[in-house]
Amino acid sequence: MSLRQQPGISTTTRVWAYLDEYEAERADILDAVDQVFRSGQLVLGASVRGFEQEFAAYHGAAHCVGVDNGTNAVKLGLEALGIGPGDEVITVSNTAAPTVVAIDGAGATPVFVDVRDEDFLMDTSQVAAAITERTAALLPVHLYGQCVDMAPLRDLAAQRGLRVLEDCAQAHGARQHGRLAGTHGDAAAFSFYPTKVLGAYGDGGAVVTSDDEVDRNLRRLRYYGMEEVYYVVQTPGHNSRLDEVQAEILRRKLRRLDTYVAARRAVARRYEQGLAEFVGDGGLRLPTTTAGNEHVYYVYVVRHPQRDQIIDRLTSYGISLNISYPWPVHTMTGFAHLGYPAGALPVTERLSKEIFSLPMYPSLPTDVQDRVIEALRHVLTTL
Repeated sequence: MSLRQQPGISTTTRVWAYLDEYEAERADILDAVDQVFRSGQLVLGASVRGFEQEFAAYHGAAHCVGVDNGTNAVKLGLEALGIGPGDEVITVSNTAAPTVVAIDGAGATPVFVDVRDEDFLMDTSQVAAAITERTAALLPVHLYGQCVDMAPLRDLAAQRGLRVLEDCAQAHGARQHGRLAGTHGDAAAFSFYPTKVLGAYGDGGAVVTSDDEVDRNLRRLRYYGMEEVYYVVQTPGHNSRLDEVQAEILRRKLRRLDTYVAARRAVARRYEQGLAEFVGDGGLRLPTTTAGNEHVYYVYVVRHPQRDQIIDRLTSYGISLNISYPWPVHTMTGFAHLGYPAGALPVTERLSKEIFSLPMYPSLPTDVQDRVIEALRHVLTTL
């Protein structure tokens, strides 16, 4: 059953998008599964090697190391860069919690800077003031489908001797000044969770780098800490291997990544055209693409000061919308020990009360999108 057959529309169940995609790509997906099963190589076989080579080549990078999920891509990426207990990692609170969970999992301490009001991305002008003698890495999050301003971060990292790990979980195929997300730092972490721009049919992740030592560290870390001789642990590691079936599916889908991105941009243009007259000061704000960026619209995040009222009224139209993200990480109980009081990150905290996401995926039917546009237009007119 596809989303268009549902009585309601919801971005909290974006997996419906996968049913449409699966119907369109079913023969190729099943062939990928059959190929792996017939190969007899179910762990770290030809499909993982092939995907790693092709994903690295797509980014013009020397290496790609497949891992089991995006959270571990961040965690192992940090560890491979030499980041661990006693170190601080500067990032943002306006992100999915796994970014920060991974920093904590590596034994490091997350340090937050605020985001920019115009694009909701890391405010790089605040980073220098957040650096201490314990700072070891910068972790920009390319959120919602576009890149953080990377030039000042690269300069700052070079000046202070810091490592840069990009979180690209939401930015497959995004570019900044022609350079792909994931090619601006020392390494980059990707998630292939099913709803991502490039998604698997289960969990999956990868780290891209052109640093040979980081590559060696990653391959050792994802396989218990073993390197050239199996059953001999060089340094304690993890069991974090990308599944062979998921790797083969991702190889097939990687060939269609640019097509997925183009379709998402078409959906974004339709929203922009349909809602343009409601954009203004104190009203609806649509996504802003920062100069030099090429947005891929992993999610289509809009903003309104009466967000909760709008979402509540849209339920009468059978439309339930998601919020990415309603609770900044620094306000969560699990990170209370970091000591950030209310008001510490004012832009992040204000955004969490105003942002919400419209349905977004490549095969989103135009009639469903029109239904969302018309319902939102009516609600905005009658506020």
